[in-house]
Amino acid sequence: MNTHHNYDTIVIGGGPAGSTVATLVADQGHRVLLLERETEPQFKIGESLIPATYWTFKRLGMLEKLRASHFPQKYSVQFYSGTGKASTPFYFFQTNPHESAVTWQVLRSEFDQMLLDNAKEKGVEIRRGIGVREVLFEGDTATGVVAQDKDSTREALHATVIVDSTGQRSLIGRQLNLNTTEPNLKMASLFTHYEAAHRDEGIDEGATLILHTEEKDSWFWSIPLPYNRTSIGVVGELDYLLQNRRNADGTLNTQKIFTEELAKCTPLQQRLEGATQLFPIQTTKDFSYRASRIAGNNWVLVGDAFGFLDPVYSTGLFLALKSGEMAADVIIEAFDKNDFSESQLGSFGAEFVKGMEAFRKLVYAFYTKEFSFARFLSEYPEHQGGIIDILSGDVFRKDVTHIFPAMAEMCPFPPEIPLN
Repeated sequence: MNTHHNYDTIVIGGGPAGSTVATLVADQGHRVLLLERETEPQFKIGESLIPATYWTFKRLGMLEKLRASHFPQKYSVQFYSGTGKASTPFYFFQTNPHESAVTWQVLRSEFDQMLLDNAKEKGVEIRRGIGVREVLFEGDTATGVVAQDKDSTREALHATVIVDSTGQRSLIGRQLNLNTTEPNLKMASLFTHYEAAHRDEGIDEGATLILHTEEKDSWFWSIPLPYNRTSIGVVGELDYLLQNRRNADGTLNTQKIFTEELAKCTPLQQRLEGATQLFPIQTTKDFSYRASRIAGNNWVLVGDAFGFLDPVYSTGLFLALKSGEMAADVIIEAFDKNDFSESQLGSFGAEFVKGMEAFRKLVYAFYTKEFSFARFLSEYPEHQGGIIDILSGDVFRKDVTHIFPAMAEMCPFPPEIPLN
């Protein structure tokens, strides 16, 4: 096994979190290697951006590229109740007159590649088709990785800082046994794309729709994409959606389950009349989880490698980009100070978790059957701006916590989970 020692930072994984941290660190003159195990861009869900991603894109130099893209523009999110009644759209510009109130719905294979191309332009060395088998440690200090190509040739690569951006694989999290699953947010999702689904007109054409089924046992997303495609997925508790609906032989008919749930969502049925399903139903487990640490000596976790929240508010891409940006700042500072300790590399953790916690509370509110945003805002109209701020992702730029005491009167919130 060959050994190399000549990188400042190695980033494992080429998703949005990894490409963000790699780009910003390389832009400051540091030698960065990004390893991506897939040889070609892959289909992924998690296709909806929220407005606060604007500020990370600005730092990355991505805004003009996104404006020139064919990705649909997103101005709002709209909720449908179990009875089929639509809420007034939550337009992001209601609390934000800046151009950052408009964002995009993205096809992930194209979007992720755009971020990697941008990283390469900024000086990141990118190697595709390289998987990382393990992170190397000396004591509690990360020193490098064992990389393996498609021919199973292994190589030890060393760097001063190792960034884990491996998504739900969470390489370091698994190695160090850091991850804890949220017991009340064990969800699963079934999803596909449709062609020629109905869309609203004007600025509502690119809206994300969140639609409850009749008994609120599940909910659907509807996300408009390029090529006249719409991403459609249903989410519910794992036991409800999958485990209790297995055939006698233990197999799942995911198309049948998807169709049964769709039959309980009249507004979405209407939007899909005449539309064509483009590929078989796919399945994923959407367990919400979080690592107990965000960094250690010479290593950092970003994106889903640190934690994953339920997909209902489309926070995945935002938290990936933001954690990559915040991690890049502490890594750059670490090189300036020659301090790669856990206290230095994890110094963004408390702020990041505070923002994540705001989304987490709103997730718990959504899954409380007795709670509705319409009733909450009817009783507390002064908090509409706070709701829109959170849906926009302004959890790091504004104090959004003022809405939660009133919301706690309508739904139970779990205790906050501090970092170790």
